[in-house]
Amino acid sequence: MTEPGRSQGIEWEYRPREGRWASHGVSHRAGGVGTSLGEVEDGSEGAVGPTMQKTPIILAKPPAERQTNKAVPSAVPAPGNPSEKPIVLMKAREEGKPSATGDGTVQAPTATARTEKEGQRPTQPVYQIQNRGMAPSTPSSNVDPVIGQAKLHPPEKMKHAIKLVDDQMNWCDSAMEYLLDQTDVLVIGIVGLQGTGKSTVMSLLSANTAEEDQRSYVFRAQTQEIKERGGNQTNGIDFFITQERIVFLDTQPLLSPAVLDHLINNDRKLPPEYSLPHTYVEMQSLQMTAFLFTVCHAVLVVQDWFTDLNLYRFLQTAEMLKPSTPSPSHESSGGLGSDEGTEYYPNIVFLQNKARREDFCPRNLEKMHTVIDKLMLHSHLKYKGALSMLDCNIFPGLSSDFLESEVNLFLLPAMESEAEENLTRAGAGGMPLFSLLPGYKGHPSFQSLVSKLRSQILSMSRPQLSHTILTEKNWFHYAARIWDSVKKSSALSEYSRLLS
Repeated sequence: MTEPGRSQGIEWEYRPREGRWASHGVSHRAGGVGTSLGEVEDGSEGAVGPTMQKTPIILAKPPAERQTNKAVPSAVPAPGNPSEKPIVLMKAREEGKPSATGDGTVQAPTATARTEKEGQRPTQPVYQIQNRGMAPSTPSSNVDPVIGQAKLHPPEKMKHAIKLVDDQMNWCDSAMEYLLDQTDVLVIGIVGLQGTGKSTVMSLLSANTAEEDQRSYVFRAQTQEIKERGGNQTNGIDFFITQERIVFLDTQPLLSPAVLDHLINNDRKLPPEYSLPHTYVEMQSLQMTAFLFTVCHAVLVVQDWFTDLNLYRFLQTAEMLKPSTPSPSHESSGGLGSDEGTEYYPNIVFLQNKARREDFCPRNLEKMHTVIDKLMLHSHLKYKGALSMLDCNIFPGLSSDFLESEVNLFLLPAMESEAEENLTRAGAGGMPLFSLLPGYKGHPSFQSLVSKLRSQILSMSRPQLSHTILTEKNWFHYAARIWDSVKKSSALSEYSRLLS
């Protein structure tokens, strides 16, 4: 047996006990020194040469060259030299991590991507994540040290409502920064006359509780000063979205005398298409209500007494003047609103706020349902099947079929503090009578009823507002287009001309 000797920088050693040759390879190449990670062993004599031609040599660059050269060329055998050994380049794990730039953007490494085979899915996806709100001076403060990528932040939380439509009836774009690209969104609007408690109800349904100070509510309620001078708090349409991705829209009072008084006393210039201030106030109310009927899943109608027949006439007028649901793009524009089956109508809920004890009497409750059913008989609005007080266990002695025609009606008592409740139950000595027992009210507590109303509202169905599924941002653009069409509606213009 002849000694192979040295071949291409490989030293061989004969081991008598094992009866075979073993190699210790040292190969010098441009770009670094490579050392085999183990011995190449072969029991056969004739297979030594060819076997070594196919054995890969794993190279690792020195630390000095790793810092200077970021991009490592791929190891490909030189063309025309089939005996060249394949080279596999392995980099340190620290260099495989993405690096954070000064503006907070995470960049994926280029060298790691080059070593992946063509058509193979990368082990780590390449993310371009902008750290919102992170100062440029601290680019790595939100970078996860384990995976080396920027952390995904939760959506920005709103603290107070912002304007969607201002007091001049102009559209505002400030709500766009709070919206996401996801489709699971519920839109709830509210309308009502002045002083019925719309903003308070919306704050309790969205983010606040009855125990909190009303000055911290997300929708600003009327202050005592505004109540004394007969003013209104909300102007235009206010926007608020919760962390559960529920949009609440609060509107200014319908047919508000305070808005009319403000127009007259401040000599505000009316738009050229309106000649009288009261006509302008009524058209503002119709525009906002018709807008809500088009872009909301549910619309709450708040009353503080039962009932105003003019309010139902107003709702039917707004339903008649609401813009038609836009048709799909492949259909002709002449078919807009031609098919009643494709027209969208929201759920409408009648909320009796500041209800008295006798309103919770089963006989009076049945009368209220009957009156609303007859008034809304010819309406396309969905005033049935979305909400039920009997399912909330508010009237445990009544069966589910007690009301023949149950409409979407909910009763809320007046919101009183605990001190006021104790005062009403106080005796001659100033001490509460039966202080260990709750006072009889004829209905559950206000907090309990608000919680039941909230669970019923938020569990409503979420039908498609248009012929396509809308994300939050798409809904915003869709609502802006609807508001523009409402302001330019020929039907509303003709109705305004008839009023004047």
